[in-house]
Amino acid sequence: MTPLAPADPGPAPWVKSIPLEMAPPSLKDNTADVDRVLRALKKEMQTDRVAADFSLWQSFPRVLRDSHYRVDVSAFEWQGGWHVIDVTPAAAHHAVYGIAMDLGTSTVVLRLLDLASGKRLDERIFPNPQIEIGPDILTRIHHAAKTGGLQGLQTLLVRRINEEIRAMAHDHHIRPGGVAGLAAAGNTAMSHFFLGLDPYFICREPYIPVVNRPGLVRAGQLGLDINPMAPVLVFPNVGSYFGGDLVAGILASGMTLQKEVSLLVDVGTNAEVVIGNSEWLMACAGAAGPALEGGVAGMGMMAGPGVIDRVRVDPASTVFEIHTIDDLPPVGICGSGLIDLIAGLFTAGMIDLRGKFVPSRCGGRLTEADEIRSLTIVAPEQSGTAGPLVLSQPDIDGLMRSKAAMYTILTTITQTVGVDMSTIKRFYVAGTFGAYIDPRSAITLGMIPDLPLDVYVPVGNTSLEGATRALLNRAARDEIDLIRDRITYLELNVNQAFMNLFSAAKFIPHTDRSLFPSVKVPA
Repeated sequence: MTPLAPADPGPAPWVKSIPLEMAPPSLKDNTADVDRVLRALKKEMQTDRVAADFSLWQSFPRVLRDSHYRVDVSAFEWQGGWHVIDVTPAAAHHAVYGIAMDLGTSTVVLRLLDLASGKRLDERIFPNPQIEIGPDILTRIHHAAKTGGLQGLQTLLVRRINEEIRAMAHDHHIRPGGVAGLAAAGNTAMSHFFLGLDPYFICREPYIPVVNRPGLVRAGQLGLDINPMAPVLVFPNVGSYFGGDLVAGILASGMTLQKEVSLLVDVGTNAEVVIGNSEWLMACAGAAGPALEGGVAGMGMMAGPGVIDRVRVDPASTVFEIHTIDDLPPVGICGSGLIDLIAGLFTAGMIDLRGKFVPSRCGGRLTEADEIRSLTIVAPEQSGTAGPLVLSQPDIDGLMRSKAAMYTILTTITQTVGVDMSTIKRFYVAGTFGAYIDPRSAITLGMIPDLPLDVYVPVGNTSLEGATRALLNRAARDEIDLIRDRITYLELNVNQAFMNLFSAAKFIPHTDRSLFPSVKVPA
């Protein structure tokens, strides 16, 4: 499965550096300093709608005279008007920079951009510092209700973001204030934490956010260590259940530019699915994520050095062929490795249709303690932990539930819109799940539909890519609200068809084997 990025529209910047050269004042032209700059900017941008915030006025007299009235004005366009961010002495190569941010519950990713050329200059990935309060959103929301809790969560996040921004700026010799724009995409709760908005009612019926369309705020209002007048674009959410990260994902996939119907799946804490085309979109989410991330199995881990990411099981000899990230001794297994492993165990006849161990095929590697069976995958002497890596029956049961949920989500949403899954020509798979998963293994388990392998298109971190495109391209930015307004959300918790389909999907590959003609069931 070779990564295929959707067509990138390229830079058509709405945050830019504009060189201005003005005649100095005289007795014949005693225009005030601020008015002089705005007059020149109106002429250059061919619009009467320009503005400079009061907080900038104090700097104008000295900058204009020190630069002999040759300046670079960084400004951004919003709703048809241009707004001044900064005025600095003219430079031969005065670049203007921006940052795209994937604001994840577990991980935050920052990407430094040259806004004029669209060049990606740097990328930083780090654990979300709010994890020290709680690994999940609900714990953080409850903490936010305590005195000082919300401010503490925001401070933790912004402080770490600022550390990474300063490091990138230092490495690339960017002057203070040279970062003139930021776009952030995250789920609804994370967007609230970032903005310092109370998330209390997001998780309480009828589940109401403070705001669905944050639009633009200024960096100084959030305490970000970039130009304080820089615009911060926060992606809109569709209520409490569908966040800006998914809106960014839709933008990045390009599915709204196509007439044919396609699917987008993003697996994180939940499995979130979007189906649609240039005319309509339907979305839903379900709890299929943790096991697919490797977060349920006893030896499950997020992808990292020494983590098993690929497994092959020889059907005849039942020998395991294991690959780890960076080729280090194995310390655990991530979602893609877990899917490979269990698909391989099934193909080798080591587990049955229900996902239960077959002792006669597992041999001496199968042990039992406290009535729980476990299979040794890596012996202690080969492990990077000095102990064995084992797969227990509850581990398999957890993945069986997750794979059933994933397939049922896909079945429910396609049936709701009257689309046969066999007709899907593009199935976008986002995130690290999409980058590493072997679709053949996922099909064997009955997790995803039995489609030709070239239908599955990994699209990487679509939250980050969507934020990048929105910051670089005015048309992409304006598309965000159109995408948001096009989405119909399907609530699965009250969907009886979902529960019926779920029961049928809890077998490998499915109770209806005709749905998976390419999967060979062991005798």
